[in-house]
Amino acid sequence: MVNWLWYFWFYSFLGWGLERAFALLSRAESQKRRCFLLLPLCPVYGFGMLAVLALPPMGWFPLAVWGGLAATAVEYAYHWVGEVLLGVWFWDYSQVPGNVAGRVCLPFSLAWGVLTAGAVHFVQPLAAVFAEAIPAWGSYAFLLLFTADTVCSLYFLRVTGDLEGMRQAVPVRTLLQLFHVP
Repeated sequence: MVNWLWYFWFYSFLGWGLERAFALLSRAESQKRRCFLLLPLCPVYGFGMLAVLALPPMGWFPLAVWGGLAATAVEYAYHWVGEVLLGVWFWDYSQVPGNVAGRVCLPFSLAWGVLTAGAVHFVQPLAAVFAEAIPAWGSYAFLLLFTADTVCSLYFLRVTGDLEGMRQAVPVRTLLQLFHVP
């Protein structure tokens, strides 16, 4: 079970890196970080890869199809939850052809298929070795840090609804004010 946590964190971190690389390569207008308040993690990638890793073993092409569908379903659900529970839109694909409610779109779904199949075949063996090498105390320590960051991030979004503010480096003073600490 601990390995699955590390897979989640590992792919969330890789997703953060992918977001940063995409923003730089596409010369995106906004290249702010897209993650939690403190940790460089994009949980939608971690959840997406956990869904893909839960699929039964299969060849490259079926994995690209089912992996793309699984990642797209997670992406849709993640966006919907953010919209309904936190009142924020993490991304907006409404201008992209083949989009569904601006939450998912065909070009990225196709990309997820290729990326997830590649990740399962080439990255996952390395992730498994990495996860096995982490001592129990390291897992507990990172779980504590991750939980604190998750709670603060969710609280920040729920109270402020300010996704752009979260994407910037939030000063400690702002966090203390948010939690009513003098």
